[in-house]
Amino acid sequence: MDGTFAVLFLVAGLTDMGLNHCGAEGCLARSDQQARFSVSGGDVRFQEKRIGEELYARYEFGRNYGPFQPAAGVSITDDGAAWMGLGAVYTGHFANDRAYVQLSLLPGLYARGNGPDLGHVIEFRSGIELGYERLDGVRFGVSYDHRSNAELDRVNPGLESIQFRLSIPYQ
Repeated sequence: MDGTFAVLFLVAGLTDMGLNHCGAEGCLARSDQQARFSVSGGDVRFQEKRIGEELYARYEFGRNYGPFQPAAGVSITDDGAAWMGLGAVYTGHFANDRAYVQLSLLPGLYARGNGPDLGHVIEFRSGIELGYERLDGVRFGVSYDHRSNAELDRVNPGLESIQFRLSIPYQ
């Protein structure tokens, strides 16, 4: 996997912004949005092999700028590799607003621990999540994401995660 999710995030978000968010206040006008706290866990893959498990927590702030919702995340693997970042998510709803697809792009910092060498301390985490949202706003989803340094270094192998996510509205 390469930067495909990052490109999808930008294309979907910028298209939606141009079609639905460019008004008198500008294309990135601030609006209220439901804040959410998410926790997920699942497998970590490196060079197409399962190498362990990861726990990931993310907070989506209670505002949007155009179609983009700021988010912060932190993760740790069972071999001590850690990542933390700050970026944004883009969420689209379908099936009577009960189903959703969410794209994310969060640049961050990587600490190797006993995990794989990803080539740089700066690692970009981009991903996609498909899920179901209950009437009370609780979400259940399956996510797939990719971390790499976007060729900031010659060494840029990438790391993938496949996880189940629980997202709870936060006031």
